[in-house]
Amino acid sequence: MKSEKSEIFRVTDCPIPSGKGNHHEGLDSLLELMGQHGVEFYRTGSDSELGSPDGLIGEDNVVLVKVNAQWKYRGCTNSDVIRGLIQRVLEHPDGFDGEVVVFENGQSGGSLDCDTMWGRQYTDTGVHANAEDESHSFSYLVKEVFDDERVSMYLLDPVRETFIEADDHKTDGYRKYGEVSYPCFTTSKGNRVELREGIWNGSGHDDNLKLVNVPVLKHHGGCGVTGALKSYYGILSMADGHRRERHYEKIGEHLGEMVAKVRAPTLNIMDCIWVTQVMWAGYPPENTTRLDQLLASLDPVALDYWSSKHLLYPIDGNEEHHPDRFQPLKNYLGVARDIINAEGGISGRETTMDESRIDVLNVKCAS
Repeated sequence: MKSEKSEIFRVTDCPIPSGKGNHHEGLDSLLELMGQHGVEFYRTGSDSELGSPDGLIGEDNVVLVKVNAQWKYRGCTNSDVIRGLIQRVLEHPDGFDGEVVVFENGQSGGSLDCDTMWGRQYTDTGVHANAEDESHSFSYLVKEVFDDERVSMYLLDPVRETFIEADDHKTDGYRKYGEVSYPCFTTSKGNRVELREGIWNGSGHDDNLKLVNVPVLKHHGGCGVTGALKSYYGILSMADGHRRERHYEKIGEHLGEMVAKVRAPTLNIMDCIWVTQVMWAGYPPENTTRLDQLLASLDPVALDYWSSKHLLYPIDGNEEHHPDRFQPLKNYLGVARDIINAEGGISGRETTMDESRIDVLNVKCAS
């Protein structure tokens, strides 16, 4: 296993989207920065700034885009960023004939319409996306902005209590694996996603499934921070029998198992356009701070460590956001790191919390 530095790609000064077209200037700058440092977004035979034979996303891939949608307002992932990400996938230089699936398990409280009342944190039942136009929910993107069979969505909440066997390739639900669980479902385009194994083709599994993890950075009581690792709590099912120990006795173990033994993220993009330093609902506005930044990394541990310490903590000095000082945060990141590394890391590379082994590559968005 390689012990090279974990790279974090960081774009600052992301401009407010112009409203013209589906591109997001901050997201585009992020992908360009990655490409300049050898992490190309597209897997293609032709070398370019964004593409190479070793790139991340192929022309026939089923790309699962994991968002935070258990909450609304600034507690959910920025849908302007998601719009830009989907657009970039569809613009694959070899033509894209796969599928982009926006998905989430809000554990009975999620909504891709961004109208949830989960946790009674909100004062109204309306649609409030984390976007410049609050009506631009994830479902609005899928149905109205793209309206394309290659773009779909799937809310796992309705099937979170359905558990299926290994030979069931028709029922939408969950398979248990050790102390965690993972979703199996059929998309609107007919792709049978079985997260640990791949895409079921009728007789076996194809390895063309990619997971792009796009959490929003925010406070979470008990464990300190919601980020790239804890986003996996919106992938597993809390109905699998281990809910209590996930809050928070075994949080690091279960998150580590999801990454190491179910499916590692192809890419983690941390949404720091708005971050939430108080509570986790992204509401009221005074609990949130606009940073206009996007981060990405192949290493979710390094990404959570660095963004907590250097973006969330400086806002109000809350010790719960400092991974060297708040023991629960330090512990869960460390346990997850050790489990992932014991299983070979991510793509053969170690994850890390050692800042001397984290290389942050910065660029200011050129708007």
